Amino acid sequence: MVRSENREIIPDTEPERQLFFINKDREILLEKEKELGRQLTYHVTTFGCQMNARDSEKLRGVLNEIGYIPSEDENADLVIYNTCTVRENADNRVFGRIGVLSGYKKKNPEMKIYLCGCMMQEKRIIEKIRKSYPFIDMVFGTFNVYRLAELMYMSRQSDSTAIFVEESDDRIVEDLPEVQTYSFKAGVNIMYGCNNFCSYCIVPYVRGRERSRKPIDVIREIERDVQSGAVEVMLLGQNVNSYGKTLDEPVSFSDLLRMADKVDGIKRIRFMTSHPKDLSDDLIKAIAESEHVCHHIHLPLQSGSSRILSDMNRHYDKEKYLSLVEKIRKNIPDASISTDIIVGYPGETEEDFEETMDVVRTARFDSAFTFEYSKRSGTRAALSENQIPAEVVKDRFQRLLQEVQTIGREKAMELEGSVKDVLIEEIDREDPFSVTGRLDNNSVVHLKGSKDLIGKIIPVRLDECRGFYYMGTAVV
Repeated sequence: MVRSENREIIPDTEPERQLFFINKDREILLEKEKELGRQLTYHVTTFGCQMNARDSEKLRGVLNEIGYIPSEDENADLVIYNTCTVRENADNRVFGRIGVLSGYKKKNPEMKIYLCGCMMQEKRIIEKIRKSYPFIDMVFGTFNVYRLAELMYMSRQSDSTAIFVEESDDRIVEDLPEVQTYSFKAGVNIMYGCNNFCSYCIVPYVRGRERSRKPIDVIREIERDVQSGAVEVMLLGQNVNSYGKTLDEPVSFSDLLRMADKVDGIKRIRFMTSHPKDLSDDLIKAIAESEHVCHHIHLPLQSGSSRILSDMNRHYDKEKYLSLVEKIRKNIPDASISTDIIVGYPGETEEDFEETMDVVRTARFDSAFTFEYSKRSGTRAALSENQIPAEVVKDRFQRLLQEVQTIGREKAMELEGSVKDVLIEEIDREDPFSVTGRLDNNSVVHLKGSKDLIGKIIPVRLDECRGFYYMGTAVV
């Protein structure tokens, strides 16, 4: 135990320590609001993956608990950018938008700007912020997200950018406030970090080593979400297939899925992301036999060349990957399989690229996220002297994109005219008299409807397939 400035005892244990600082920050906020004669607002902008989105829900929860009022835009008293650094364009997007915040801050001297997330774990980024963006008030990394209240309290007396970046932290802190983005669906972290060290990927360096949450904590969170109205949960991890290996009493991801499937009231269970090297026969069986696990598996390929896969440190080859696809199709005939593919990895030859195209044609993915290779400082691939010329990468990317889109349209056409259950998620962004939802296989459906349908799962006839989405009609 230590004592605060006014001799109060600060707890050593979590979450008690963070709850203490939430109360202290609330007292400071109330004094500031009394001085200004108004309430103070906040806005959190998320860049990157579902893991970042989940972290942002926790940041919002803490800020709400302190007493800040959410703002719909970045012209707020406190702005947090939760950043991603998987690809170079993610870095560029963040720095491009920081200039806008500088303009807001000049007009509002009370404004605070915080940067957090994966980008902040990189030393080169920290140095750039120190040198070129001195108006940033605080920076903290992925390991400090749960400490937001404490860091806010500690940084308030700093005259320069306060930097709180740890190289690692194995702690998993439960029971802190959070604000779910949607009332009808929820993201649930089941693990953090990654042990795979793919040669092109910076995630293990910025997210740390794998550590799994206890299954009892995961299931309790799912139960709370369902009791609060969620009909769908997304189980999140950098590699969910390796869940449980770090627990004192190991539990497989298959076992966790079976536990989640039994939660009273749950309608849909999804998960992200699945690594091919850890996809077991028992996991395929668990998905096939479960009542509520969606028949959609995201299985990143990255490359179809066994030579390139070996250099990527992916721990499977072309034949192993295709055998997994075959097992999935055999045991879950209606399964939708999506994937990630990188084009232009260092040393990729035309023959290597054609191996990727062969896997695409053989596996016939329902959808694919395709990316041009992005050099990430600190990774082994970035040091390679065999970087592919940009014009070659772009040519291969366009050829791959055309192939995956053609196959995706053909796969989607197979459901045209059928009636499927759709979870309605939002008002259509193009038509206020229509709504948008998703099938079990994650495909998007647009149909006439009103906001009272949001959060409900209803039968919909898929009248027309338009490439990667459907126009449908609710079946009464």
